[in-house]
Amino acid sequence: MSALTVSQDPDQNWDDLVRYWEEMEWPEGSKVEIIEGIITVSPAPAFRHNVIAARIQRRLYSVIPEDWEIFQTLAIAVPSRLGMLIPDLVVAPVPEHPESDSHLPAALAELVVEVTSKSNAGHDRVSKPAAYATAGIPLYLLIDRWAPGGPTATLYGEPKGDVYRVLKAVKFGDLIELPEPFGLTIDTGEFPVD
Repeated sequence: MSALTVSQDPDQNWDDLVRYWEEMEWPEGSKVEIIEGIITVSPAPAFRHNVIAARIQRRLYSVIPEDWEIFQTLAIAVPSRLGMLIPDLVVAPVPEHPESDSHLPAALAELVVEVTSKSNAGHDRVSKPAAYATAGIPLYLLIDRWAPGGPTATLYGEPKGDVYRVLKAVKFGDLIELPEPFGLTIDTGEFPVD
């Protein structure tokens, strides 16, 4: 199953779009995001996809502060890009008084991780990094299982406007280092390959 988009009124404002996203009954188990103002419904991630996310999450727990958390299914809001995005992993301090139960402001995130799925890899490569950079998220780790030259891991940082700088790009099997505040080396050789 591939991603499905739900048409919206182009004149609909952000609050109405979020309300629709929050109140609509979506297919159980699906991942529902707003990407550039368009509601996108994707199937639940596959087994290997989840294994990769879980291995990264396990490693991150060893280095994050006690008042931070790693979220797997929590949306982050980027209203300026008309985005309500659900990364595979979001690392952020836990807010004392969250604005919403359904999402966090993207600016709170310290790191987002996306693992590509075949059906919507383009979002993880183009639309989402533009939104994450716009929000000022310091680090974006893209695990691209479907990269044209073979599986890769790319760490982006130093956001300016809607663009990140590539800090490091490796093929599966190589090491990739997350800088401080993480100070963590991830062995991409531990990731399953399709």
